[in-house]
Amino acid sequence: MGSDVYDAIVVGGGPAGSTAASFLSKKGRRVLLLEKESWPRDKTCGDAVSGKAVGILAELGLTQQLEAAPHAEVFGLTFSSPEGRQVSIPFAQGEENITKGYVCRRVVYDHILWKNASSLCEAVEGAEAVSLIMQGGKAAGVRAKTKSGEREFFGRLIIGADGVYSVVARQACGRTVEPAHSSIAYRAYYEGVTGMNGTLEVHFEKSIMPGYFWIFPAENGAANVGAGMLMSDVSARKINLAAAMERITTQNPLFKERFAGARRISPLKAWQIPLGSKRRKIHADNVLLVGDAACLVDPFSGEGMGNAMLSGKIAAEVADEALQAQDTGEAFLSRYPQRLWKEIGNELATSYTMQRLGKNQWLLNFVIGKAATSKKARDAIASTFSSKKARSDYLSPLFYLKLLFS
Repeated sequence: MGSDVYDAIVVGGGPAGSTAASFLSKKGRRVLLLEKESWPRDKTCGDAVSGKAVGILAELGLTQQLEAAPHAEVFGLTFSSPEGRQVSIPFAQGEENITKGYVCRRVVYDHILWKNASSLCEAVEGAEAVSLIMQGGKAAGVRAKTKSGEREFFGRLIIGADGVYSVVARQACGRTVEPAHSSIAYRAYYEGVTGMNGTLEVHFEKSIMPGYFWIFPAENGAANVGAGMLMSDVSARKINLAAAMERITTQNPLFKERFAGARRISPLKAWQIPLGSKRRKIHADNVLLVGDAACLVDPFSGEGMGNAMLSGKIAAEVADEALQAQDTGEAFLSRYPQRLWKEIGNELATSYTMQRLGKNQWLLNFVIGKAATSKKARDAIASTFSSKKARSDYLSPLFYLKLLFS
């Protein structure tokens, strides 16, 4: 191994990577953070910042930076059923104290996290990892294309935060794309969309079932508008999601008036979303995977930022312990998946159940219809946004019986 060896090299400067680099640097470790793009850089996303992400942002001392940056605040969710019934549900005050969320463009949000990380560690933008450097069958560093040519960086640990097409995940853990556990989504920004009410809107529109269409408020009255579906369903049904979005905004009775005077102010962009509906291998000798590289996106909501930042925080804790023990082998690093799944495993399993239930139009019509007419039902659903126990109730048929009689 070369003479200049980092304690850890974090590949990817998004929320997961910047969070991992920040927490690990604060523990006194020498960290190198590599980001393939140059700032400012965007990331195609729904831009919703969950309560979980807000909590970790507070731990990093960055809440004021988010509040000062361009953003929109949201105070609940609006759902519509396949038959067109709508209900708005405020976030409940629960054990995680979720009373509001944020929508912040990733070009802004990610930069807040990057600036914090780069103030704590050595950070290089415009450095694209092309391969791991292997020594004795184990990862020993990263080969990257930089502005000054190809360079080699060596580290005791490699934290792969390089997204859905992760070089680290593919080389260290044999990652491949699985259409049954990945979604495809399209997103564009609009101005002039009417009827927004300070909520994240999730619409189960018939033509893209079992997926959904969303309208999220962005800063200055703009809107983040998109649609997503499982890749396997898009393929099986031969659906053109871009055309479906156009049809929904111009022909669906719920939306055609709302979009009548609207104007698209960005290109329509597609991206792949790696869902946490299946547990993948997320560690190897000298390697930990975080964020989209670890496939941790909520299978029902499509939200990934909270789990990405949480995985970065836990990876930093385990990395510090491994460096302290001078043992970065796969067995020691198994602490990482154990802790991560303990935190989010049940939640992801619940969301996967909800994703599969969401293929049932009758059930969605029933649950949303019931919520539209029953405060008890609205309260039951609201509690699932703020209570881990309530989210787990979705696994129980009793939850639906309670809704039936509420």
